[in-house]
Amino acid sequence: MAEKKRDYYEVLGVEKTASADEIKKAYRALAKKYHPDMNPGDQNVAEKFKEASEAYAILSDPDKRKQYDQFGTAAFDGSGGFGSGGFDFNSADFSDIFGDIFGDIFGGGRGGFRSGGGTGPVQGANVRASVRISFREAVFGCEKDLTLNLKEPCPTCSGTGAKPGTQPQMCPKCGGKGQVIYTQQSLFGMIQNRTVCPDCGGTGKYIKDKCPDCGGSGYKTSRKTISVTIPAGIDNGQSVRIREKGEPGRGGGPRGDLLVEVIVASDPGFVRDGMDLYSAVKISYAVATLGAPIFIDTVDGKVIYDVKPGTRTDTKVRLRGKGVPSLRNRELRGDQYVTLVVDVPTKLSKEARDILKQFDELTGNTLEAAGAAGQESGAEDTKKKKKSKFFK
Repeated sequence: MAEKKRDYYEVLGVEKTASADEIKKAYRALAKKYHPDMNPGDQNVAEKFKEASEAYAILSDPDKRKQYDQFGTAAFDGSGGFGSGGFDFNSADFSDIFGDIFGDIFGGGRGGFRSGGGTGPVQGANVRASVRISFREAVFGCEKDLTLNLKEPCPTCSGTGAKPGTQPQMCPKCGGKGQVIYTQQSLFGMIQNRTVCPDCGGTGKYIKDKCPDCGGSGYKTSRKTISVTIPAGIDNGQSVRIREKGEPGRGGGPRGDLLVEVIVASDPGFVRDGMDLYSAVKISYAVATLGAPIFIDTVDGKVIYDVKPGTRTDTKVRLRGKGVPSLRNRELRGDQYVTLVVDVPTKLSKEARDILKQFDELTGNTLEAAGAAGQESGAEDTKKKKKSKFFK
């Protein structure tokens, strides 16, 4: 008696209402996890891979999926009136999935099954650099000059890489296609995959007589100074993209981009959180008690704020529009939140101490009364402790 197979939807971990894209995504994750080449010698994993592949072969085909939903696996084992012989793995489209998987595993790149030569225009690689700016430069934006090494077409060979008077020849390994095909053994048989030709690097051309100045690369490196516009509101770790200032392309392709990471210095007076700024200001006891106008530092300069009478320490005030501009809209700015800290003096002259004592007397809160109240409170606490079972 044949072993009962698990439900195909359960195998792939999807609902019966799953779309074709959801089924493909689920299978790709399982295929990558359980592929025998990633788990050599593990028979249990190989069986899981085969089970997932069988489920995908059925559910990825609209007609087979319809039959499975109606009759189950009986539709393919000869007992459901559809003939014998099960199903053919080759009838399912595994190409784009295994093109990605084998590209990840064997370095063939994504889309290893896609057709087309490697001699077409290819965009150049991106170049990464970094620039340091001050806190206020990040808030308001600035211009920075960045000097770095960049490749430019060799003036001797005009970028061909060949010695003047000669021309590159067709690569004998790939026949000018820029790609080579190799086969990979799988549970489905031999699968063909494409990768960039190692001899010509995908150009399809072979240089017999190399340019003496660039050594056949077609490029020479030179120091270039590029002006970088740093937008207002940029934050630490964000990057500015400068189009087509990266590595040169191949086959007439455009240059890559220059990605400049911005490193923002800290500021002793401000802490940034998104578009908002946070700061603290010390105020005297008299100002906190009586209220008075004070100066508060902002990134735009000093502003006047009226402290209300009776302000307690750690009171927070909000200065609208004194934060960081939005990267998308410079007219839109965050806020600044200021913590007012009452500064209690630690060193006082005799005159100042006498005045404070007079202040306490006038407010009915003398030092003597406070001392007596403290003693009375302490005596009461002692009585309570003596009555407690923990002090018996």
